[in-house]
Amino acid sequence: MGVFSRLSDIINSNINSMLDSAENPEKIARLIIQEMEDTLIEVRSSAARHIAEKKEIQRKLEEFSARAEDWQNKAEFAIAKGRDDLAKGALVARNKAQEMIEMLQKEIQVVDNSLAKSQEDLEQLQVKLKEAKARQRQLEIRRQSATDSIRVKKHLYDGRVDDAIARYESFERKVDELEAEAESMAMGRPQTLTEQFAELESADSLDLELAELKKKMTADQQA
Repeated sequence: MGVFSRLSDIINSNINSMLDSAENPEKIARLIIQEMEDTLIEVRSSAARHIAEKKEIQRKLEEFSARAEDWQNKAEFAIAKGRDDLAKGALVARNKAQEMIEMLQKEIQVVDNSLAKSQEDLEQLQVKLKEAKARQRQLEIRRQSATDSIRVKKHLYDGRVDDAIARYESFERKVDELEAEAESMAMGRPQTLTEQFAELESADSLDLELAELKKKMTADQQA
């Protein structure tokens, strides 16, 4: 069963209202788009038939226009030859051709009106189809976002994240214990020759910085 019963229902529809009130908006959006696309094909097929009809009518119109002109020439030729009886017959045939011309011209006008209506329907239908597809994309984005959010929350509350955090904290504690053990092993141990030189160099560097600072302060006081 279709969402719409006729083309005017599609053109006059409020897509957003229909989807907002739907129990399953994504499903309804797909149905709406499918029906619109099917209707679009039907309207285009109808327009193609009208175009073919117009071409056929135009061919007949050209044919009868040629006939009317031919009988007009024959009537004039018969008059020139003094054959009024033939001229009258030619004029009757010309008039019949002209009647067909008038009828065909009316048919072309009807077809042109139908084509104009088809063009208008196509434009409005394409606008509605574009609107429906845009809304469908919005619904898909919202669904995907909600799905991702649910997945993240499941991971957060299923205990695995807490377990990972606990394991990380346990690893940090082990590192702290190892560092503390290394520091404790160095306590009370005699310094190596390299360590003593490093300490001596550090002290010399500190004495040099202290002397520079005193010199600068003395200069500042005398200024």
